[in-house]
Amino acid sequence: MHVHVHGGGGPKRVLKISLGVTLAYIVLLVVAGIRAHSLALLSEAGHNLSDFLALLLSLVAVYLQSRPASSTKTYGYHRAGVLAALVNAVSLVAVSFFIFYEAFHRLQHPQHVQASVMMWVAAAGVAMNGVIAWLLYRSGQSSGNDVNIRSALLHEVGDTLSTAAVIAGGWAILVTGDTWIDSALSFGIGALILWSGFGIVRETLNILLEGTPRGVKLELVENTIRSIDGVNDVHDLHCWSIGSETRALSCHISIADIPPSVSERILRDVKDRLHHSFHIDHTTIQFEHVECEVAHGCVIPVGESEGHHHHSH
Repeated sequence: MHVHVHGGGGPKRVLKISLGVTLAYIVLLVVAGIRAHSLALLSEAGHNLSDFLALLLSLVAVYLQSRPASSTKTYGYHRAGVLAALVNAVSLVAVSFFIFYEAFHRLQHPQHVQASVMMWVAAAGVAMNGVIAWLLYRSGQSSGNDVNIRSALLHEVGDTLSTAAVIAGGWAILVTGDTWIDSALSFGIGALILWSGFGIVRETLNILLEGTPRGVKLELVENTIRSIDGVNDVHDLHCWSIGSETRALSCHISIADIPPSVSERILRDVKDRLHHSFHIDHTTIQFEHVECEVAHGCVIPVGESEGHHHHSH
């Protein structure tokens, strides 16, 4: 199966193809898993279902992110993709616990497993996941490493590995006749699902809680701004992610009492440096040249003279 990916509509098209193929494979896994009494195949179905959700949510997110901003959604729909990834990850955690429960139950009540069916179905899966992973990798390169494409790609790579493990397990059952191998594999697949789920939960929660973006150190950002010529001090510094790839920053910068034409140059320098060093493009920077009472959240600049006798109404 060969699919050509173009840059523009690349991600959407790849995701749609991947969705169709994955759905067909899930049906095959469920049928074969029931016929062969293999929990490993059924957990693979769970694993692939989680992928199907991941791909579906990525597709929805890619669609939503391309929608324009409006007067009520001034940042557009960037967060929709992040929210989708969170829902997907939580569902993964639930699937993995169900697999653990079933595998534990199977260890106590062993069932006869048809290992040859396991191997054939898993081999088909390795081929399919490999192709989808390659397509996603290609479109990820062209779309600049979007977190949705990245999470879908991670899923596919994890799938390819766990499906390969099922082939090895099927072969081991054929050779030894030990059916507990099937449950052991299911535990492994469950752990894999759990691990990938937790990773995505952590990253998406960080974005939703306005945490500092992954890979950005606030002290470093502060020092970089301070090092720019003309900047006396920087405070009230905030850095967060609007969507998975869009970073924003706001801060107050103290400068000398200079004309706007000169402060414009400082602003341009700050923006350039933030763009090149940290990929931060969405900035809100407030200049000040008076003492500022930080306790009041910088609403009232306090000059030297009024600073001592503050009137409250």
